[in-house]
Amino acid sequence: MDGRGTRNHSEVTDFILVGFKVHPELHILLFLLFLLVYAMILLGNVGMMTIIMTDPRLNTPMYFFLGNLSFIDLFYSSVIAPKAMINFWSESKSISFAGCVTQLFLFALFIVAEGFLLAAMAYDRFIAICNPLLYFVQMSTRLCSQLVAGSYFCGCVSSILLTSVTFTLSFCASRAIDHFYCDYRPLQRISCSDLYFHKIVSFFLCSIIILPTIIVIIVSYMYIVSTVLKIRSTEGRKKAFSTCSSHLGVVSVLYGAIIFMYFIPDRFPELSKVASLCYTLVTPMLNPLIYSLRNKDVKEALRKILGKKIFLFNSILTVI
Repeated sequence: MDGRGTRNHSEVTDFILVGFKVHPELHILLFLLFLLVYAMILLGNVGMMTIIMTDPRLNTPMYFFLGNLSFIDLFYSSVIAPKAMINFWSESKSISFAGCVTQLFLFALFIVAEGFLLAAMAYDRFIAICNPLLYFVQMSTRLCSQLVAGSYFCGCVSSILLTSVTFTLSFCASRAIDHFYCDYRPLQRISCSDLYFHKIVSFFLCSIIILPTIIVIIVSYMYIVSTVLKIRSTEGRKKAFSTCSSHLGVVSVLYGAIIFMYFIPDRFPELSKVASLCYTLVTPMLNPLIYSLRNKDVKEALRKILGKKIFLFNSILTVI
């Protein structure tokens, strides 16, 4: 074997993000699409956080979790989208070794934290519907803070383990990552190391992250459905289901894409890129829309803020 075959990963100074294999003419269209989606992510999630922080009526456990969900969506999409947009115009499409490590670490941290946060939100809905009289006692400020801090802690630990395992690989086969961001499965494809141990560790990490959170969500919703079906009035059932449907929609999109991406054999790279778009850009874009359009409190708070802005603008015009 020649010197290149035994080259260690530490000698790699950068990677190439291949991105989407389309005609160069379509790069402008993809850039505009990414720009539009990212602008909606920024506007929607910053707007949601602003509404929750400024309106005292939204000072409840559900909106505390929702504010953190917007924060996570904003940051992990910001880890991916700007670099992907730059690469549509770049000929080299390169990312430094340190940049690739940072991107994988931050993305893994926030996506894992979101999974645990969604499980905490399912538990919150379970308490709200199944035990409403003790809701504010059980979902105390301390418990909510612990659940959110625990989500970030689990994300951080998982990210450190996944990033460490991934970058102990030797990348002598190629520098070209067949993806639009640094993810561990595309990185495994270009490694010349024995992947058996790494795949076992990666699968184990995905399992202990995804399965417990899914179990919490499923069990919570089993109790919720059981409780709602006991409500006699149609209006009462509709109101109870409406508080959960938004959360259930977000969970379905996110976990559907993640399970497809990480549990199905990695045989179709282009399909994996499309699935990745669902949880890197589409979900962060849809979350604020789903939660605001189906939530009377958020819509009322938004009208209040817009009303103040319009009043202030009219006052300025009058003075001028």
